[in-house]
Amino acid sequence: MTELYWDPFDPTIDLDPYPLWRRMRDEQPVYHNDKLGFHALSRYADVEAACRDPRTFSSAYGTVLELMTSEPMGGGMMLFTDPPAHTTLRTLVSRAFTPRRIALLEDYVRALCAELLEPHVGGGGFDYVQDFAVQLPSRVISELIGVDPADREEVREEIDRAFHIEEGRGVVNEVSFAAMMRLHAYFCDQVEARRRSPRDDLMTALVEAEVSTGEGVRRLTTGEAADFAGLLVSGGTETVARLLGWACALLAAHPGQRAALAADPSLLRNAVEEILRYEAPSPVQGRTLTREVRLHGTTIPAGAKVLLLTGAANRDERVFAGADRFDVRRHFDGHLAFGLGIHFCLGAALARLEGRVGLAETLRRFPVWDVDHERAARLHSSTVRGYDRLPIVL
Repeated sequence: MTELYWDPFDPTIDLDPYPLWRRMRDEQPVYHNDKLGFHALSRYADVEAACRDPRTFSSAYGTVLELMTSEPMGGGMMLFTDPPAHTTLRTLVSRAFTPRRIALLEDYVRALCAELLEPHVGGGGFDYVQDFAVQLPSRVISELIGVDPADREEVREEIDRAFHIEEGRGVVNEVSFAAMMRLHAYFCDQVEARRRSPRDDLMTALVEAEVSTGEGVRRLTTGEAADFAGLLVSGGTETVARLLGWACALLAAHPGQRAALAADPSLLRNAVEEILRYEAPSPVQGRTLTREVRLHGTTIPAGAKVLLLTGAANRDERVFAGADRFDVRRHFDGHLAFGLGIHFCLGAALARLEGRVGLAETLRRFPVWDVDHERAARLHSSTVRGYDRLPIVL
């Protein structure tokens, strides 16, 4: 048997990491990569426990391998904070980003799907990712946050640049950093504009949200509100685009299940959960240990970088019977595609809405399609998996 080696930067491994992840779960549930200096957990129970223990598995040092640091990152970005700072930030953001605000978007999402898909009815095919899966979440999140229509395409292009990957460096490159700086500056300007002239949008709600603390009333600073707006726009666009791309590819590969969904849209909610379980758009999250941990006979030292392989955990046979079988009718209690605990994805409800409605509107117009795999292209980073281009033939 070949030596067990997993590298999140290797695009060849990333094409199908599941056989390796199965070996890691069975042979080395606490995997150590000497070359890159990280440990990895791949079993569902271990990843779940780590997600629920932010005191030990800290996010303050970064959550993307190539961005992780030896000291806390600071700066107040919610994604890179631990309690108690994270608790306050999440409470403030949650008061603006409410389930009611998201639920009101369904009609808009449906109308936007029609606008994007209808021009392709009667045609020979189109790029499902570039012409639909990327466009839909970008425009939905821009509408929710309050990005001016004239700015939306430039913001979407900046998000693409923010996820620019360079071999050997991942997202640590000048193109990515420059784009992130421009996005932050843009949202800071927009937040300040809402302070002067409130609107009916999420950026205004972020400005107005407040929570009582022992030191008085706390509101988000301009930088904190801008960070969350940028996180929501970039993360919300990227992950939903990959979710819809995976859905398109998986349903083409399982035409019987696609036909069942087209005939019975009530199956779509569960189908979205199975797609997320089977092909998690973001299958790797980084943490740093604040204390020594002993697990499966291995000691992981304090300060170690630990990657939580949610994508591997979602295929753990110890939890999911026939874990490598895709089944839109699968009965299961949950998965880890959105994380768990205090860092559970705030945008999960919106992603589920966009996934369900996007698939419903796709199947209503195109009950059958084939994927042109020769012209398809994959997107690869240390934390995101999916399609960048996915031409379909109708």
